Amino acid sequence: MIRARYPWLTSGSLDVLFNNARKEMLRVLDEESGGRNVSRRLEKKGDLEGAIRHLREHLEEDPEDPDAWYALGELLCKAGRTKEGYDAFAEGRKYF
Repeated sequence: MIRARYPWLTSGSLDVLFNNARKEMLRVLDEESGGRNVSRRLEKKGDLEGAIRHLREHLEEDPEDPDAWYALGELLCKAGRTKEGYDAFAEGRKYF
C-alpha cells in the first residue's frame, strides 16, 4: 500500500522506515510501561540479569513506580535472590 502511494521509495528505504518505526514504537511502549516491556522481552530471551538491570535503570529515573518495583521483585525471586525480591516488593508497597 505504501509502495503504491509512494512509488519512488525503494525496498531498502522502506525497510529502514519500518525498522525505525518499530524501534520507536518499542521505545514508547517501554517508556509507557515503566521499563517492563523491554524487561519482559529480555526475560523471554533468557536474559534474566539483563531484565533486572533494565528495571533498575528505569527505577533510577522513576524510583516511585510501584509496578516496576513489583516486576523487579518477581525477576529477583525467579533469579533465586528472594531476599532482594522481597525487599523490592516492600519498596513497591510504599508507593500505593
